[in-house]
Amino acid sequence: MESHLSKSVVICLTADKPVRKTPYQVKGVFMKQFSDEKIVPFLNGKLRNKYLYPRVQVKILNEQIYIVGIKEGVNPVLSLIDNIRSFNFGNITINIEKYDIEENKDQFTPTEKLLRYKFITPWIALNKSTSGKYRFLTDQEKPLFLNQLLGKNLLFIAKELGFDIKNKIFTKVSVNNLIPEKIDENGWGAFTGEFKTNFLLPSYIGLGNGITRGFGTLFSLNNSNGLIPEASKEKTEEYIEEEINEEDEDITFVTTKDVRVINKRKKQKKRQDHHKKIKKNKNQRLTKNRHSIEKNNSNNSNTIDTNDDSRFNSEEYHQKQHDL
Repeated sequence: MESHLSKSVVICLTADKPVRKTPYQVKGVFMKQFSDEKIVPFLNGKLRNKYLYPRVQVKILNEQIYIVGIKEGVNPVLSLIDNIRSFNFGNITINIEKYDIEENKDQFTPTEKLLRYKFITPWIALNKSTSGKYRFLTDQEKPLFLNQLLGKNLLFIAKELGFDIKNKIFTKVSVNNLIPEKIDENGWGAFTGEFKTNFLLPSYIGLGNGITRGFGTLFSLNNSNGLIPEASKEKTEEYIEEEINEEDEDITFVTTKDVRVINKRKKQKKRQDHHKKIKKNKNQRLTKNRHSIEKNNSNNSNTIDTNDDSRFNSEEYHQKQHDL
């Protein structure tokens, strides 16, 4: 049962020319050319209220198309592959020459040692609410705050996929710049860099906000047998699993008590009440004890990334934006 829950698949489509399109444009073509396929409800928004974490994710990496299927999304992705011959974008047709596939089991589970991952697209860690908190932290507190956001995000995904995680999830984030890059009008803040955690993740899935737009895509530096197409810029490195050192000042942990799961988007707690609670505690700082999580941060909205861009993920939006 658990091995089924933790299945994932990644498929890289090699085309006859560079793919210089957005994930939304590719998904729009999917919905038009393969309208009867099982994958379509995972792309057009019909299942977004059922699955808070996207079960099918489309990426454009190194000018190639990557399709990721997780749990319920695995079979729809696999069933589509043999039918893909080309993508007609209107102004250009891209022919698929071959595909590479990687299937994984026993993912999204804790490990006894730290594993290393790299963000290969910007990680949008901050939404409008958390950006305000982050701005007033010191440079020493900011990495710990990002650790907490990432840890909560990982636990949220595990719970949403049906896992009951009893372990502490440790995180150690290393970003290239503590000043976030602003992403459009949503008040989002993005970072580049890498992280370590005692949590097993497949390459090419997304974390944080904007997953359906291709943000937050990670690459595992631990799996030497993973999918790395010839044209890919990503390479696994000689990496020895690292022991968890709870005395490390740059590491934090979260537990399931720090994360809540919302079954339906419309049942979210009123944002107004959450702001009142934050306002009451706004003078509180992160304590020097890096392993204590402030209660006023435990319901952080960063654990749910899909609300901010859910309005984009519909067939009508694709048709309007890309004239499909």
